[in-house]
Amino acid sequence: MEIAVINIEGKETGRKVNLNETIFGIEPNDHAIYLDTKQYLASQRQGTHKAKERAEIMGSTRKLKRQKGTGTARFGSIKNPEFRGGGRIFGPRPRFYGFKLNKKVKQLARKSALTYKARENKIIVLEDFSLDVPKTSQMAGMSANLNLSRKKSLIVLPEQNKNIYLSSRNLQGVEVVTISDLNTYNIMKASTLVLTESAVDVLQSTF
Repeated sequence: MEIAVINIEGKETGRKVNLNETIFGIEPNDHAIYLDTKQYLASQRQGTHKAKERAEIMGSTRKLKRQKGTGTARFGSIKNPEFRGGGRIFGPRPRFYGFKLNKKVKQLARKSALTYKARENKIIVLEDFSLDVPKTSQMAGMSANLNLSRKKSLIVLPEQNKNIYLSSRNLQGVEVVTISDLNTYNIMKASTLVLTESAVDVLQSTF
């Protein structure tokens, strides 16, 4: 599969990049995408929720009334969960929501997500570029030239570039990641996947 390389002005450079069919042209596995996305979102949860149970409530431990002879149920503590302000029964406790997923399943999920983007013609190969200083207006102009305004776009770089990251972080719908941080959730969430030329080479060699 060949895709024309364009520059930051939105014009074709005359070069083309060949996307490997074993990465961008496989039979997508929806269940693998579901599992990888579920694991990613689960790992983002803090899991710091906590409710006080009966033993953790501050309050007197005296017996509220005598055991027998009142004609009502027996009450032993003001911290009883049945009372207002009492401890909670089986309340939430801090926990980790993440779970293990095989590397091959995660790799299959990423390939499936990339295949979907390739099928929908939602992949743009961009000529390698750099910014001398962080400049949001330059990134906004590039997004407009690539018809990415008001769309969720994911720009994939081969390695960390501080100026590009700082220039894009204030733009709505624009996210910049490196190959090492690329995941199935981000690929599927983006309307358009923007790969730099060198990022394509690194991506295909990684897989």
